[in-house]
Amino acid sequence: MTNARAANPLEFRERWKVRTYEVDENGHVNNAVYLQWAEQLSAEHAEAVGFGREWCIAHGGAWLVRRHEITYHQPARRGDDIQLAVRVTGIGGVRGRRHTEIRLAASDILLAEVASEWVWVRLADGRPARVPDELVAAFGSSAV
Repeated sequence: MTNARAANPLEFRERWKVRTYEVDENGHVNNAVYLQWAEQLSAEHAEAVGFGREWCIAHGGAWLVRRHEITYHQPARRGDDIQLAVRVTGIGGVRGRRHTEIRLAASDILLAEVASEWVWVRLADGRPARVPDELVAAFGSSAV
């Protein structure tokens, strides 16, 4: 994976090559892999902007997925270079939302989109809790 840290904390991009084990019997990337990519990209984005796992633990919480909605446009294939981009689209209350686009790097053809909704939960009891003010301040006012 090649890291490309975005200056804008609301957006994050990475580029990598489709690996052989991500391809299914139909010769294209397995549907579940797109979801794995979106989750990996979200985790790397959080780490890159200082709100990763250690920050969450220190603030007594964690993000859990509530819902993913994936729209597949075209398949990726073994060896394709892909460009992934994630954008924070909303944060507040107990929820955060992200939108991920997966494209062929060379042609910019859209392969898939993932809309994700996350819930902030307390580590102590696993119950939903208000997103920490620091996160809302960093992302909430600018997210669309």
